[in-house]
Amino acid sequence: MALTACGSGAGTPAPAGAEASAQAPADDSVAAVRTVDAVAALLPAEVRRTGTLRIGSSIGSPPSAYYPNGQDKPPAGQDIDIADAVAKVLGVRLERQGASFETILPALGSGKYDLGTGNFGVTAERLKTVDFVTYVNDGQGFAVKTGSTRLTTRITDLVQLCGLTVGTGAGTTFEKTLTDRKGVCTAAGKKPYEVKVFSEPGAVTTALQQGRIDVVMSTINGLRHQAAQPAAQTTFLGEYHRLDVGFAFKKDSPLTPAVQAAVNELVRNGTYARILKKWGTGASAIETSQINPAEHT
Repeated sequence: MALTACGSGAGTPAPAGAEASAQAPADDSVAAVRTVDAVAALLPAEVRRTGTLRIGSSIGSPPSAYYPNGQDKPPAGQDIDIADAVAKVLGVRLERQGASFETILPALGSGKYDLGTGNFGVTAERLKTVDFVTYVNDGQGFAVKTGSTRLTTRITDLVQLCGLTVGTGAGTTFEKTLTDRKGVCTAAGKKPYEVKVFSEPGAVTTALQQGRIDVVMSTINGLRHQAAQPAAQTTFLGEYHRLDVGFAFKKDSPLTPAVQAAVNELVRNGTYARILKKWGTGASAIETSQINPAEHT
């Protein structure tokens, strides 16, 4: 399965230990959300009966999802707030299970989860096996160690990476993009770039700080957030490719109309804008949620 990371798996790679020290914003954007009966009525009868949805969540780093107070305490982040708000509109309880990014999409097909979050980008390949309900527009970007002279401008063509070592997350759209297009350097008569893949969220940034990789490819929002933290010592090089990001479901899931309607209710009542403002991701706002939109080209 390919990202946006989209996902770091989702989340963006964070500096070692950063998740525990990054305090979540204090405002509770979800507390006032109430059940909307007309939206809840769109749920399958069995879900209305049990009153629960099982959600697999990739908990990586801010602003998407992370552990501000340690892994024995509840996670926080944009994805967490939006999922919790959707559940309140639907009048159901979320049974959340933290899972590694690359395991969530396959687990949807097996029925382990009803839906998944992990800053999953909507791609043509994923749409063959997974359904999506979109809630933000994020995508792919690059960052370097602050002070690096190897890359100093926005990456608009992967040829700019030739001869460098690029770090990214396992199972992400970043890994797939880099792997699929590795031949661009040979075609340009240049030394190929090397791709190093990491499963742990903090490992990519640690490798960058230690000089074992030259550049990181990850989520736009995650890299931008990270670069704003002085301790990270990273510089965001800008956007490379935008992707819609959505809740993921097994193919032909009957849940998608209800979840789409719930996201659109949050947009309508202003909760959505408050959540994105809280996490500094307003530039990723969408006007309306979609089911299975085509991948951005």
